[in-house]
Amino acid sequence: MLINCVAYEDGRKLADITMEAIDQWLLRPGCFVWVALRDATDEELRQVQQEFGLHELAVEDASHGHQRPKIEEYGSTLFVVMKLPELEHGEPVWGELAIFVGPNFVVSVRSRSPSHFLGVRERCEREPEHLRQGAGFVLYALMDAVVDRYFPPLDALETELEAIEDTIFERGSAHEKIQRLYELKRRVAQMRHAVTPLSDAAGKLHGGRVPAACLHLQEYFRDVQDHLARIHAAIEAMRETIGTAIQVNLSMVAIEESETTKRLAAWAAIFAVSTAMAGIWGMNFERMPELKWAWGYPMALGLIVAATGVLYWRFRRAGWL
Repeated sequence: MLINCVAYEDGRKLADITMEAIDQWLLRPGCFVWVALRDATDEELRQVQQEFGLHELAVEDASHGHQRPKIEEYGSTLFVVMKLPELEHGEPVWGELAIFVGPNFVVSVRSRSPSHFLGVRERCEREPEHLRQGAGFVLYALMDAVVDRYFPPLDALETELEAIEDTIFERGSAHEKIQRLYELKRRVAQMRHAVTPLSDAAGKLHGGRVPAACLHLQEYFRDVQDHLARIHAAIEAMRETIGTAIQVNLSMVAIEESETTKRLAAWAAIFAVSTAMAGIWGMNFERMPELKWAWGYPMALGLIVAATGVLYWRFRRAGWL
């Protein structure tokens, strides 16, 4: 659906216009048009393609969605794809934002995301000295807004990781923590897939040969890439920490199992001694003098108790029991 379609000139808003009137405003010198769509239909995308002369491959990517974050050039048009993070019940859900930027137009297509960019439009209109830069500044404002939305999910992931680390040496819950760590690792990987390709691609917008729309805004796009680099570094640090935490938990599981094995072995040894003694005196040979002794039975019981007691003391002292 069409969210809004606005014409701007010299850093100020001229009018809300209809899609059918776009071609007339594009002919006006110094004017650019900003169109915002949400979950656009194929018909709406075809209309936008005809109005702005967009490349069919870029339109196809925007229509199908589920694209890898990227920045591509199609002639004088720049095509940008970014992932949009949304927090639902503490879980990140990823939408998508596709942006077409030309010499005198910006088209943003938002998919599978309930959030809006009204704050971005208001910000641009409050800064006419920057909006005079045209479509390039709108692209920067949109990218900056999307990158800022990466920080809350990142903070939530770091908070959860810290909570797991605080309980990592508690006994009896290693299996549960490993499950939580693998789930956390999956969510970190999702964020990494959203940030890393975009961070790599953002280098095209500053330094060296840059698109014409971004030529006078390179320091702004460098700032966006700096934020992406910081997020990327935090993600990589979390991945390393999660990997270490998983190894520690696996070691804890092995230690707990080893301690259980030692306890079982100690008790088995204790009962083996008593069983061996009972087996010897239970053979019932005719010429076993102990069987005829008056104190043979108490002596045998005492010897068994003494032997098992010594073994228990030794295993207890060694930490096996």
